[in-house]
Amino acid sequence: MEYKSVITAVFLSRPNRFVAKVLVDGKEDTAHVKNTGRCKELLVPGCTVYLEDHSLSMGKRKYRYSLIAVLKERENGTLLVNMDSQAPNKAAYEALSVGTIKIPGTGELTYIRPETVYGDSRFDFYFEDNEGRKGFAEVKGCTLEKGGIASFPDAPTERGVKHIEELIKAKKDGYYASLIFIVQMEGMKYIRPNDETHPAFGEALRRAAKAGVSVAAYECRVFPCAMTVSKEVPVSLAE
Repeated sequence: MEYKSVITAVFLSRPNRFVAKVLVDGKEDTAHVKNTGRCKELLVPGCTVYLEDHSLSMGKRKYRYSLIAVLKERENGTLLVNMDSQAPNKAAYEALSVGTIKIPGTGELTYIRPETVYGDSRFDFYFEDNEGRKGFAEVKGCTLEKGGIASFPDAPTERGVKHIEELIKAKKDGYYASLIFIVQMEGMKYIRPNDETHPAFGEALRRAAKAGVSVAAYECRVFPCAMTVSKEVPVSLAE
């Protein structure tokens, strides 16, 4: 997936979860933050951020800029992290369509439908393969990293737990069911559930894996103007 027009800026502050104060060409401006998570380890005053410029297609937009990525400072260098919460689904759709992401037990996917209602949830994707197998996939974007280890979630997510419960139900009903983590950065050793932040999510994820729900993670090649799924990374469910 690609962005049309991207510029570099300096992050100043985040008055609320929807907006950020940024420095663009030496002048303070406001950008919409396309991620309602905490992201405290990413949005550090003075860090370099990347903004999508909508000046040529404002429509009903309130702000000209959207904050889409950040250059994270680490002890061993920098890490470019895409923090656009809409990007994982777009990247996953592209990867599912070309076979970069494979659902265990299925063949070539011949039909992929986004945003499909099942039970009390709306899954990110419904799919069918060339052998007539049917299933659902839920995508979770991950931006939290420490020491090359990715973790999800960065804040409690009751909605995420609900999605996992519905995936377990779908599996019992005879569908293929998959939870896919899209890690919005590269170079990760593995990904793990963030039990310290939300124990219930980790517990639900482990129950899902035992019930036959496939749990996989893919990291991405990230550029200021694009993000593409690159390769699978291990998922650790150890407690």
